[in-house]
Amino acid sequence: MARAYGFVDYGGPETQQLLDTAVPTPGPGQLLVAVRAAGVNPADWKVRSGQRRNSVTVHFPAVLGREVAGVVEAVGPNTDFAAGGTDADFAVGDAVFGATAEGHGGYAEYTLVDARAAAHKPGSVSFEVAATLPVAAGTAFDIVEHLDIVDADTVLVLGAGGGVGSVTTQLAHAAGAAVLGVASAGKRDLVESCGGLWVESGTGFDERVAAVAERCGAVTAVVDLVGGDVLERAVALTRTPERVVSVADPSRAQALGGSGITRRRTRAVFEQIAKLVERGVLTPHIERAFPLAEAGRALELVESGHTGGKVVVTVP
Repeated sequence: MARAYGFVDYGGPETQQLLDTAVPTPGPGQLLVAVRAAGVNPADWKVRSGQRRNSVTVHFPAVLGREVAGVVEAVGPNTDFAAGGTDADFAVGDAVFGATAEGHGGYAEYTLVDARAAAHKPGSVSFEVAATLPVAAGTAFDIVEHLDIVDADTVLVLGAGGGVGSVTTQLAHAAGAAVLGVASAGKRDLVESCGGLWVESGTGFDERVAAVAERCGAVTAVVDLVGGDVLERAVALTRTPERVVSVADPSRAQALGGSGITRRRTRAVFEQIAKLVERGVLTPHIERAFPLAEAGRALELVESGHTGGKVVVTVP
């Protein structure tokens, strides 16, 4: 048996607990990974609450978490083919990171990872940092590529102080764009350290954005990680609504002329992101790390909405 942390029914934090689970056996195209670190994301508590019950299959008790880094303990059959060729083989003992397989969670001593959605971890990248790359960094990478950000752009990022927002800010800045990062006052230092021009969130944020844009150029792209009325006000700041992307409220973005984002959880994308970390172009910010026994505290911090960057769960 192995330890894991999950939930036994849909609801609030009261449904969460430490679990004793069987060590899973990898199926075709899967890897059994001894987890060293797992990323914590808002999607985790949304799945637990039941908000994602129509899109995420859950069998109780369910282990939380969708992204991990760790060491390969066993390789399932046909993994070479599933991974895309013998030049991308995985072997027992390899350090890897990736997205967990459907029905399996990351807050655990052992989990299954799809070989198609995994990559080798570079030696210079820690397990903790690697565990933050598949979801938040991967989403940001897909956003920046989707928008085809260039040095002539002025990019408005709503929610720039979170896991996706801070990486989006770094990647857009690295592309040469001016980045206006909307976030709370407590996240100003993080936004600015990522290369963004901080704009305080809250009532009147759009007026503050307009004032800054007068100095650095009109907004040409919007990345929304907040949704609702904030998104609607932001769209009014750009003449190119087709370059509005929303993770928080894709249906509203589409109604306003923009779109959601299609995620590519692939080895190729993860390898590119890892190289950016190796080169120092991207530095994921980890605010807190909690041991597996305190995974509930990690999720509570993320659910509060006040974290800057990422929170991770570590497994000894």
